[in-house]
Amino acid sequence: MKTHETITVEHPGEHIVLVTLNRPEVANAMNTQMGLDLLDVFDGFCAAPNKQRCIVLTGAGAKAFCAGGDLKQRNGMTDEMWQDQHLIFERMIRAMVGCPVPIIAAVNGAAYAGGMEISLCADFIYAAEHARFALTEVTLGIMPGAGGTQNLPRAVGGRRAKEILLTGRPFTARQALEWGMVNRICKAETLLAEALETAAIIAGNAPISTRQIKQSVNMGLNTDLQTGMMFEIEAYNRMVPTDDRREGIAAFNEKRKPVYKGR
Repeated sequence: MKTHETITVEHPGEHIVLVTLNRPEVANAMNTQMGLDLLDVFDGFCAAPNKQRCIVLTGAGAKAFCAGGDLKQRNGMTDEMWQDQHLIFERMIRAMVGCPVPIIAAVNGAAYAGGMEISLCADFIYAAEHARFALTEVTLGIMPGAGGTQNLPRAVGGRRAKEILLTGRPFTARQALEWGMVNRICKAETLLAEALETAAIIAGNAPISTRQIKQSVNMGLNTDLQTGMMFEIEAYNRMVPTDDRREGIAAFNEKRKPVYKGR
């Protein structure tokens, strides 16, 4: 298995992948290498979606999920160097957003700036009680450039998103839950176990179904209702001729657990 300098990739359960941002000495801040490592891993997930059925993304250590871009590395960068690095981050984000496999973010601590943007690329978020979120870019003379101005309004609504984006103020996991950005708050010591438990449930379902559902929801959020309904039916019809559909119905009638093959 390929190893990476700034992240770890593990397989804690059948068809489940655990990706951990692994620079705890700098609050898992994202440097150029982390961008390249995440791009490589998520490109692989996009290219071979059948190899995994659910992905859990978390950070190493107890304090931070990801503090955002590594500002020490960025200090003194020329405009060209900055933009070259950001292009890597843009490609990484596109690979994450475009990943057909369901992604759960297990936010184990601070998720600031680019770290919060990474969490928003997941399909949903579980957060530790002490987790805090912020998009602080405006306080540094820049703005979110990894999906923050697009994914956040889709999660919390435009007016709440603009308050978060324009102030740069941090907010708590409890606020994130109330605003609809976080699905569940967990005790720090059980966060990863709870995320992996949900991942196991997703991984136990028919993988073509879960990928089609994800794609259908994402498409519907970005189009009108009639077009979304048409896309849903096309996605639905993809299920009918599959072995998994036949297995699911047979298992129900035979009162046993289905065994899905992804075909």
